[in-house]
Amino acid sequence: MSTSSGKQSASGGGADPAPKPSRRVFSPEYKLAMVAEYENAPNGEKGAILRREGLYSSHIIEWTRARDGGLLGNPGGRKEDAATIPVGQRVKKSAEQLELEKLRRQNEKLQADLKKTRMALDIMGKAHALLEELSESADNDSPPKKS
Repeated sequence: MSTSSGKQSASGGGADPAPKPSRRVFSPEYKLAMVAEYENAPNGEKGAILRREGLYSSHIIEWTRARDGGLLGNPGGRKEDAATIPVGQRVKKSAEQLELEKLRRQNEKLQADLKKTRMALDIMGKAHALLEELSESADNDSPPKKS
């Protein structure tokens, strides 16, 4: 029978055949391991790691930022002040590590720019050769004679 409002109650109508999907939760150890594996993989293998684990690149980006900001490994994901963290547990990157990371990012950017430049030069060389060939064929053809 129907209720006074004309609707069935949510609990009495039967179970939903498709339960609501639950969010995946990753432990800090897993996140750190995935970031390390992703960073150490050659460029052609990074996508394979993401596919194997069912992750997106945005996961790695977010986890890398959290790691660099000191948020990974803290309970609750809260960033703590340096004064509240015991001296033995502080993770601080040395100036050399920071410079190394900066130089690696700069190196990757420069390599990508070099690749683009080489491709552009290759295209320009092919275009130049084509124009040369067209110019030579135009010089060899005699103009049509008027009768």
